[in-house]
Amino acid sequence: MAPSSLSALPSTTEPRKVTPESLGDPSFRRDYGLKYAYVSGAMANGIASCEIVEAMSRAGFLGFFGAAGLPLETVARAIDRLQASLGDAPHGFNLIHSPNEPDLEAAVADLYLKRKVRTVEASAYLDLTLPIVRYRLSGISRNGAGEAVAANRVVAKVSRVEVAQKFLSPAPRAMVDELVRRGELTTQQAELAGRIPVAQDLTAEADSGGHTDNRPLVTLLPTMLALRDRLQKEYGYVQPPRVGAAGGIGTPAAAAGAFLMGAAYVLTGSVNQACLESGSSDVVRKMLAEAGQADTAMAPAADMFEMGVKVQILKRGTMFAMRAAKLYDVYRNYDSLEAIPAGVKQPLERDLFRASLAEIWDQTRDYFLKRDPRQVERAEREPKHKMALVFRWYLGQASRWANAGEPSRQLDYQVWCGPAMGAFNEWAKGTPFERPENRKVADVALAILEGAAQITSDYVAKLST
Repeated sequence: MAPSSLSALPSTTEPRKVTPESLGDPSFRRDYGLKYAYVSGAMANGIASCEIVEAMSRAGFLGFFGAAGLPLETVARAIDRLQASLGDAPHGFNLIHSPNEPDLEAAVADLYLKRKVRTVEASAYLDLTLPIVRYRLSGISRNGAGEAVAANRVVAKVSRVEVAQKFLSPAPRAMVDELVRRGELTTQQAELAGRIPVAQDLTAEADSGGHTDNRPLVTLLPTMLALRDRLQKEYGYVQPPRVGAAGGIGTPAAAAGAFLMGAAYVLTGSVNQACLESGSSDVVRKMLAEAGQADTAMAPAADMFEMGVKVQILKRGTMFAMRAAKLYDVYRNYDSLEAIPAGVKQPLERDLFRASLAEIWDQTRDYFLKRDPRQVERAEREPKHKMALVFRWYLGQASRWANAGEPSRQLDYQVWCGPAMGAFNEWAKGTPFERPENRKVADVALAILEGAAQITSDYVAKLST
């Protein structure tokens, strides 16, 4: 079994102060070269910015750049910057599951391999795909002891047991054989593939911002830990996989609870978006600073719109959740843009798109001709897919308007946010962090860990009396 995060706690017979550095799994800190077992997750569209990744890395944390939703050339520029500014210091990039744009997912994975990006956070996966498996296994070799050593690390963020099982198991044989057939793995490397899990680290994603199944962490984390233990017994990995915790981590008490339940590390998202270094706007940071725990809602996801997948967003100060839900209702009820009755279409064009649907299709068509021409070809064959692409225009723009702080579109802002934000705001009252201009991402992270260490110290001291 992997060492428990409680292994760093002192004996109850000799209580001593727990430090932020001692929380979590020591092997996690050692493998990634970290001072703290704390990760800032990848929030899409560059909200998890280069500035966040740099600040976290320099303070002894691990940060992931939010590559999802960005053009390939923008991701390449981020790689250039972070490799130049951080070198071998800890940092990583996001690889998101893109079922509607598989070529884009493959292109991002190819970019990471070419540029020797050694750590990715795999997010929103519904199943394993060839790009994530190829990334993980590329460069796998034997060490001096004959053990399988992977050149690339995958930190998989999941909320479903069936998906977690796939990441904690060796790569599927059919995918490994396909990579051999393509000449992307040797037969020797294919044999080694069965000795390691697809993800060495798995983040149990509970009630978070963005893609989430709204699972409570107190049930999800123990379930994932039990799954890890079962699969470790089955496969006998030399290095057992680790399980971290995300979703609802916005206060010292939440972080302490996650570590006490056995989390190897904690991962935050919503609270980082509210920090000065995030790729969001000042107006969004102010909105987040005013949010309470009940000020979130679920809304259709732009990247998986046709599948009915939802993301958790801020509802306070914006009408996005209601308007996005209306679009999905229209999508379900009609087979094409032309089939939408005038009484339904006119409010959409007036309030959401501020243009005719035909004009929005022209813009959307031009966009996908550059990004993924096959989407246009399919839309011209399938009117319902054309409607989905048009509606996804609004969902995608709503996030960009928020990041840019577009004043004329504040009611349409899509701000990914979980209830951790409200909990953080309650905890921050009466402290410098109450004001958004005082929220620096590394300072917030350290304050959460210092508080968690104190809570844990107090808990251990009580056990010893």
